[in-house]
Amino acid sequence: MDDMSSENHLRWHSASINKAERELLNGHQGGVIWFTGLSGSGKSTLANAMAKFLYQQGVRTYVLDGDNIRLGLNRDLGFSPIDRTENIRRIAEVSRLFADAGLIVINAFISPYQTDRTMARQISSEHPYIEIYTCCSLAECERRDPKGLYVKARSGQISNFTGISAPYEEPQDAEITIMTEMESVAEAVGRITAELKVRHII
Repeated sequence: MDDMSSENHLRWHSASINKAERELLNGHQGGVIWFTGLSGSGKSTLANAMAKFLYQQGVRTYVLDGDNIRLGLNRDLGFSPIDRTENIRRIAEVSRLFADAGLIVINAFISPYQTDRTMARQISSEHPYIEIYTCCSLAECERRDPKGLYVKARSGQISNFTGISAPYEEPQDAEITIMTEMESVAEAVGRITAELKVRHII
């Protein structure tokens, strides 16, 4: 076995420009906003609305969305519990780098397991982190069914589908819960923005 493959030979290379300097240039902190919830609960809608609002305020952001990541970085992963965990781990590591770059990364992922969400939070523990639970009943998510996935899951065409044939564990420590059947997008964006300001992220 080649000893050079061991992590013992690896060390973090410090950049000439640090996070504080990048944040000074941006005029705000870097951080992570993580939306979690069932498919159809409103994660992507809110993530993009939040990104648009912050852009209009001169805040640098980037949205990471479940489908987009699985079409590229994580296209080698399936939907087994092990693969779901690795999916979230990779996303969390990328998010940490975005936050270190001084951006606010806005994530929209089902991320169904509490242990995985805890792992993601720990990976980005050196940066401001806000977990947002887009709470929506399964019945309403199925009614919306923007991609037609619930119909396929009910008919057995899709296996390991969260909410139908795979579990979703409701968050235990989310900073914000958005009841998307009752709250408007504008109301949700306002609540999230208020949290960002209270924490002096923007």
